[in-house]
Amino acid sequence: MKLSILAAMTAMVLAATPALAADPAFDARIDGLARAWAHVNYEVRDKAAQATEAAKLAAEADAMAKQYPNRAEPLVWEAISTATEAGAAGGMGGLALAKHARRMLEQAEKINPAALGDGSVYTSLGSLYAQVPGFPIGFGDAGKARAYLNKALAANPNGVDPNFFYGDFLIRQGDYAGAEAALQRAVNAPPRPGREVADRGRKAQAAALLATARQKAHG
Repeated sequence: MKLSILAAMTAMVLAATPALAADPAFDARIDGLARAWAHVNYEVRDKAAQATEAAKLAAEADAMAKQYPNRAEPLVWEAISTATEAGAAGGMGGLALAKHARRMLEQAEKINPAALGDGSVYTSLGSLYAQVPGFPIGFGDAGKARAYLNKALAANPNGVDPNFFYGDFLIRQGDYAGAEAALQRAVNAPPRPGREVADRGRKAQAAALLATARQKAHG
């Protein structure tokens, strides 16, 4: 499906989503989850400590999700934190956590696929399907990964995260030229106010992966 069609579909979803009353306290807590996750993901180096801190953050997001059952944003951050814990833990325990993260994202998608306004629901689902092993071990699926990441790019074409994960996916698929273009967009993505740690960390990852893509694309 072409990105232009996906963009139109996303616009329809946004138009159909009921307007939510401003809630500065809610927004501040969501921003706090985002900043705390950036610290855990990019500044906590020890894997065991990272898994522990990610689990604590997931529990905090879970409590918020229970307090706001009609809001998707806490579920998204719970899923992202759980996926971070999965990556740090590894093994079958990590796979179980990844499955839990997927279920939370699917729940968030039903509530509001445009939550956080940057394609995060689609980006997170796409990255899970791209990175988790496929059948019979896990639920990884290249077709679903591509579909979700394309939706993420339709919602946020210049965003650092959708372009990074799409580039990572394309490298896994052997499309090094496509990966190079996506990762260059990630490196050049506009800054996100209040997300400086996340931007710095993700762009460093994108730059490293871009070097790999260039090497493979151009020999």
